[in-house]
Amino acid sequence: MSALLTPFPVREVVFRNRIAVSPMCQYSSEDGFANDWHLVHLGSRATGGAALVMTEAAAVEARGRISPQDLGIWKDEHVEFLARIAAFVRQQGAVAGIQLAHAGRKASTRRPWDGGGVVPEAEGGWRPVAPSAVPFNPGEPVPAELSKAEIRGTVDAFVAAARRALRAGFQVTEIHAAHGYLVHQFLSPLSNQRTDEYGGAFENRIRLALEVAVAVRAVWPAGLPLFVRISATDWAPGGWDIDESVELARRLKAVGVDLIDCSSGGAVPHQKIALGPGYQVPFAARIRKETGVATGAVGMITTPQQAEEIVGSGQADMVLLAREFLRDPYFPLHAAKALGSKVEPPSQYLRAF
Repeated sequence: MSALLTPFPVREVVFRNRIAVSPMCQYSSEDGFANDWHLVHLGSRATGGAALVMTEAAAVEARGRISPQDLGIWKDEHVEFLARIAAFVRQQGAVAGIQLAHAGRKASTRRPWDGGGVVPEAEGGWRPVAPSAVPFNPGEPVPAELSKAEIRGTVDAFVAAARRALRAGFQVTEIHAAHGYLVHQFLSPLSNQRTDEYGGAFENRIRLALEVAVAVRAVWPAGLPLFVRISATDWAPGGWDIDESVELARRLKAVGVDLIDCSSGGAVPHQKIALGPGYQVPFAARIRKETGVATGAVGMITTPQQAEEIVGSGQADMVLLAREFLRDPYFPLHAAKALGSKVEPPSQYLRAF
């Protein structure tokens, strides 16, 4: 039997296979609200056989959005439509997941198809916040350095968002601590120049990540999984690296995190990434081997055979696909056929299989 298509139990949740939809920004919200685009986008991947369907990064504060069109979960009014999406995903046999995020200094940017770059406050943007008053790109507006009271408020915002996610019916929540966004900004010495207990030494730089994980785990039911996405390396000299990621993963496992979703990069614009098929899989493999925590592999995973090898060889427990799911919402059904396993499409689609 295909390893990729075997069920994966985590706490009281059983994923029907090892294929997940990776969070992908859609830049299609107004005031943080989900809408029909998100329902169809995420719902089609659930009907396509994914085990876990994860929303894009949902901002825990309005100022934590990457762009003004990002999804949000910072107010109670966001829950109603998110609940509709989560219910539909579950009805298709998939697990509904949500990624909780704060963009930090990378907030208030234009959508990619609008050219990117900073959205000025005069055009509806806002001043971002960060661990330190250092912009992502030289010449950009300087972000406001968070006070310790504001850091505590950020942790509270993640907790409030997790409570809303639970009310909406999500079964997995993932803390976004990767790609140069706020939690990652605290982790990386390239963006964190603080001299208090949140900066400097490794123990200080991981403090926010652990505080958020502990606080979210405390309100997230014991039977439901908690994931954390990390950038395993900054791909830049003097930055966050895989050795630190291994130790952080060990600490996160100890406080109740069930899976480390292993991505990389995003902290600085001068990163030098060694791109190639499955280029981030070794990070997932090492963290899994050295800490015993479950891992997810992501990044240029494009074929059933490649995904099967990653899971079957024990390099990761799940694969998270992004661009491949944009190209093929039914990747898991096609993978089952390619791997010689039973194909189980929705009853409405049986005639096509």
